[in-house]
Amino acid sequence: MKIVFAIVLAAFSVLSGSALASSPGASPLVGSWAVDVSRLPIPPLARPKGVTITFADAGGGAWTTRVDIVDAGGVESHAVGTAALDGNPTPVTGSAEADMAAVEMPVPNVLVLLLGKGGSPASTRIYAVAPDGKTMIETVVYFWDRGKPIPPMRTNYFRRVR
Repeated sequence: MKIVFAIVLAAFSVLSGSALASSPGASPLVGSWAVDVSRLPIPPLARPKGVTITFADAGGGAWTTRVDIVDAGGVESHAVGTAALDGNPTPVTGSAEADMAAVEMPVPNVLVLLLGKGGSPASTRIYAVAPDGKTMIETVVYFWDRGKPIPPMRTNYFRRVR
């Protein structure tokens, strides 16, 4: 279940990017992405039935992120968030894992996200869209109390659904 919450949190939190990056409409991250649940590093019976993340240009230099999840028991959840694309920390609400996110988009197909809770790091995530624009990889590292990384890093795989 922690992985499902982490995916929701990451998607809900991915709301800002560097002012040096292209506009959100030009980024190949814009669109809807489905997690390949068969590749999640958790037991098959605990895996969600589906997770979809949608990134959209909200206009005025802001991005909207929507996350739709159907968990292993069939319960649906939906999260939506919008934030300015100014690279500053953004509050995260409704998450047990994080209460803030800071995001950088060094190039249009890569997003670096730091999540924190209570003033400490929670996880760092790097999203990279493949050159063909059809798949995206998320690399994640979680942190113990006081900022020590928890090995190993984890990779999640997404495919574009629209």
